[in-house]
Amino acid sequence: MLEFDIKKRDGLARVGVIHTPHGDIKTPAFVGAATRATVKALTMKEMRELGSQAILANTYHLVLRPGVDLIKEAGGLAEFSSWHGPTFTDSGGFQIFSLPDVKITENGAKFRSHIDGSKFEMTPESSMQSQWAIGADIHMAFDHLVKSESRKDMEKAMHRTHAWLDRCIAEHQRIKESIMRVGDGAGGTPAARRHRSSAVGGSATAEPAAEQYLYAVVQGGIFNDLRAESARYCASKNVDGFGIGGVFTADGMAEMLKIVNNILPEDKPRHLLGMGQEPIDLFDGAENGCDTFDCVGPTRMARNGSLYTLDGRINIKNAKYKHDFSPLMQDCDCECCKNYTRAYLHHLFKTDEITAKVLASIHNEHFVVSVTDKIRESIMDGTFKDYKKSFLKRYYN
Repeated sequence: MLEFDIKKRDGLARVGVIHTPHGDIKTPAFVGAATRATVKALTMKEMRELGSQAILANTYHLVLRPGVDLIKEAGGLAEFSSWHGPTFTDSGGFQIFSLPDVKITENGAKFRSHIDGSKFEMTPESSMQSQWAIGADIHMAFDHLVKSESRKDMEKAMHRTHAWLDRCIAEHQRIKESIMRVGDGAGGTPAARRHRSSAVGGSATAEPAAEQYLYAVVQGGIFNDLRAESARYCASKNVDGFGIGGVFTADGMAEMLKIVNNILPEDKPRHLLGMGQEPIDLFDGAENGCDTFDCVGPTRMARNGSLYTLDGRINIKNAKYKHDFSPLMQDCDCECCKNYTRAYLHHLFKTDEITAKVLASIHNEHFVVSVTDKIRESIMDGTFKDYKKSFLKRYYN
């Protein structure tokens, strides 16, 4: 099982360490959203320098381009992207079920590529095979996401998610046992490499590691009784951790997380999927038992000139920043704030320079990473409630 050491507790909040084959993750932690094996506008070197501990890639996008066989041939996500720290993949479900022409059956989902219209089918088994080929440390089970306030729709999707979880677990275990069995019998011989590769399909050059881990995904939407039912079902399964999916706004999120995380096992990590654009998401998530977060929001906003400061977000394109020669944020040690002024950033955005998106993305990603780091430190030293109160009062004043 995936090793997770809890160092300090404060109610549901906790500080811990997730031990992965590519290194440790000190939690709570914000995970960089490397959708296509890259965080938009940033290099992996910049991600390391701004303090990121891990990245999360998207299975749907990588299946379409460049294809998982190519990533496997390159040696897996870490080698392919030159990110040599811990890695996650989501199942691709969020993107697939957001497509306009997706056809959902009990077996899986049929859809067309948004790139060229090519036909694809994703099943729990093929999602597991793709994620093993990508080679991330931690995978998410294939779940059925619906953006609906209909209880009937949500309940149906939740039960399908549970049925698919069982199939994900079976396929995950089949692949893992096949790799381990061949590895025990043939060591590092060419035959072993071919057999390891054949366990997940594709070329004989790839050597997927057996140390890959599976998270179940809790669904249930806005209905807390369904969330509790889903949490109980997932908690009953032999998985390494848990994702909490289908959360789109902070409305009611804290109460839902409190219900869910009081049910999920204490000794396994929990990942809040797709949340972290707003600082309150990080505080409410950590306070109610979540250990890791991911979100494309910080870099997406950065590319549009919406930048974090301790006094709230600002739009750097506004005319009032044209003659503002102060740093974007005082006491921020990111490359952007240490070296450039608001006036310079304003100029870059107004002239549509690529550098604008790079510097803004460095700052926004650093901001959410460092806020999460400080949340971790405050839980550890017993000042979390004071830090939350003072930060949110200033930020949302």
